Amino acid sequence: MTTLRARAFLALTAPAALLLTALGPPPAAADTRREPALGAREGAWNTREPALDARVSAVSARDLGRSWRPGCPVAPSGLRLIRMNHWGFDGRVHAGELVVRERAVRPMLYVFGRAFGARFPVRRMRTMAAYGGSDVAAMRADNTSAFNCRAVTGDPSRISQHSYGDAVDINTLENPYVDRNGRVHPAAGAAYLDRRRTAKGMIKNGDVITTAMRKAGWQWGGRWRAPDYQHFSANGR
Repeated sequence: MTTLRARAFLALTAPAALLLTALGPPPAAADTRREPALGAREGAWNTREPALDARVSAVSARDLGRSWRPGCPVAPSGLRLIRMNHWGFDGRVHAGELVVRERAVRPMLYVFGRAFGARFPVRRMRTMAAYGGSDVAAMRADNTSAFNCRAVTGDPSRISQHSYGDAVDINTLENPYVDRNGRVHPAAGAAYLDRRRTAKGMIKNGDVITTAMRKAGWQWGGRWRAPDYQHFSANGR
């Protein structure tokens, strides 16, 4: 297991620098001790010094549950689990989990490190195994996730970029997806199609999320003709 500390990420100006940060053990002086918040769910924490506190580990087919199956384009050995903190809509720090392709680890740590530093709120961050691989269920829950071996929602003829582990959806309710037939996913997200409004967790051009993604080399689906405001990917698909 590789341990990565948030204080290093927040000082970065380019994703390439993350590789240097990842080498070697964290500073002995780093104090990330935390205590569970009373009555908290989904990993809420009281922290003395809020930090991303990211940890990267390998995953197995069992860990991935129904989000993976034999024949998927990436084997479990090519994926990694990132456990990291994020700010919630309640203004508190929560523990989240994200499964990505190994090569996507560095850009995602860069992006979510920047987001953490800016206190950008994420509703919840759970792996797709928690939703049985159902993109519909995850979007309804306003979940932030990455790897999920599946077809494109609304277009079963195409394989989703999430199947490769190098795409991520963030705050799916506040950042809805409009498929090629004009259907909004999740349906409740239609209230957020007016991007002139301001709401917690919305992603907008020029904010900390889009800026960090652009620096990491990832592209935003919010600029598509049929917009996918929640979606970012390494290859723009």
